[in-house]
Amino acid sequence: MARAHLADPHMKKTAKGEERIETAEIDATNMETKELNDRLRDLMLSGVQKIALRNVCGQRYIGTRLYNQERRKVEIEIFGTPGNDLAAFLFGHKIIVHGNAQDGVGNTMDDGEVVIEGRAGDVLGFSMRGGKIFVRESVGYRTALHMKEYEDKRPVLVIGGTSQDFLGEYMAGGIVILLGLGGKSHKGNFLGTGMHGGVIYLRGRVDKSQVGSQVEISSLDGADREIVDHYVSEFIERFPELGLNKEEILKDEFMRLSPRSKRPYGKLYAY
Repeated sequence: MARAHLADPHMKKTAKGEERIETAEIDATNMETKELNDRLRDLMLSGVQKIALRNVCGQRYIGTRLYNQERRKVEIEIFGTPGNDLAAFLFGHKIIVHGNAQDGVGNTMDDGEVVIEGRAGDVLGFSMRGGKIFVRESVGYRTALHMKEYEDKRPVLVIGGTSQDFLGEYMAGGIVILLGLGGKSHKGNFLGTGMHGGVIYLRGRVDKSQVGSQVEISSLDGADREIVDHYVSEFIERFPELGLNKEEILKDEFMRLSPRSKRPYGKLYAY
């Protein structure tokens, strides 16, 4: 069985003169999901602040068990393809994936940031209630399903490409931005089905037939443009290899999808 190891650790003197490892590396070759997540948690609790995971291949729940009362934060770089539920319940940490991700990224994510330098699968941001996820390319089905806001937290998804069907299904809060880079048209259907909160910004156009009956299509106002401008800037910062020009992106038409009602199915209930 593969063992985790520390590679070229950076050492730092604490106030008591003790040495503390700040960076570490795990070789995940043939490593079971539980062992990998146990090792991650142990390193985080020991004071490691940056961890590189190499040869990742389908291990699930990476980043899920990093909650801690001391509010220690760690940055995780993943080389390979992580399995389902990456960053589920993420608690303020940062995860960078040098490649693609599978389904369920950011499931019930509380805070923090995920950067995916490729594509992501289905149900990205499911029940996400805080933090930010940036995906360089496109995503699968049911992205932002039941995404919501909690107290002062407002989750954000920024997607460089486009999405498959049921984007924003039952969405209750947060911000989703689809940039359609590379001329990708938005062909997904049933956008915003059951949507009763939050907002979706699309660069380009969609036909009314693609959008749920509960959704209003409108142009952007000044406040909307400030939001899009801000998160497009953040997207460009995270993917400098794309060589994007913000002005070129923002000059194109954007559409705003928002709910017509906070209770789209209210007539179906007796209360």
